[in-house]
Amino acid sequence: MAAIPKILVFDSGLGGLTVYREIVSARPNARYVYVADDAFFPYSAHGEAALVERIVTLMATLLATHAPDLVVIACNTASTLVLPDLRARFSVPFVGIVPAIKPACAASVSKRVSVLGTEATIAREYTRALIRDFGNGAEVTLVGSARLAGYAEAELNGAPVADAAIAAEIAPCFIDRAGRRTDTIVLACTHYPLLLHRLQRLAPWPVTWHDPAPAIARRVVELIGPPEPGKPAMTQFMFTSGAIPSPVLAAALLQFGIKQ
Repeated sequence: MAAIPKILVFDSGLGGLTVYREIVSARPNARYVYVADDAFFPYSAHGEAALVERIVTLMATLLATHAPDLVVIACNTASTLVLPDLRARFSVPFVGIVPAIKPACAASVSKRVSVLGTEATIAREYTRALIRDFGNGAEVTLVGSARLAGYAEAELNGAPVADAAIAAEIAPCFIDRAGRRTDTIVLACTHYPLLLHRLQRLAPWPVTWHDPAPAIARRVVELIGPPEPGKPAMTQFMFTSGAIPSPVLAAALLQFGIKQ
């Protein structure tokens, strides 16, 4: 691995910034390329075959152009679908992100857990297999949101979303039945932590929100090694559409340390 490694962070849009933020915190002296596939956003609007073809083909171009030492697929939908194809075709290490069902179910006291993700992630057999294997006796409710990822993108782009709209998307996660309330919610889309402060405020009662980003950052450090003396992170940010971030979005990206 290079002394100053290059890490490519890939997502369907801006949700991967929540993962990027954790990785940079854990491994600050690295070079980063953040790629938002906005030309194909949202991924939940496309069939599985189209997504596999899109991501594998796009990744071949990105690897040839940027030659990263490691790639983070910071998207639940892409990770649960395309990781086997990527690892079979390319030699660079890939780190994916999957719903944090195992730690959430283990930590739940009421054993009533909800998994909040995109419709595509919730519908995937991979997600159901995680529940069968790691449910730990918990009653798990799958909640597919068609709008929440878009709301997160809108907020970063300076288009505020009403509380009522966000509350409607998370309402099915909260179940109070037979003397047991939902006490744990898995955030199975990297966009959702962008709205965490809103989710916490709009929740009908306090719950634990499980964000897998810290675990992904730890895995990256395991693969490329701990921080060494060197320059702080430098990041190149790009949209696959070729779009230039608006001034509002550029200001939001500064909060993540992204200037270029």
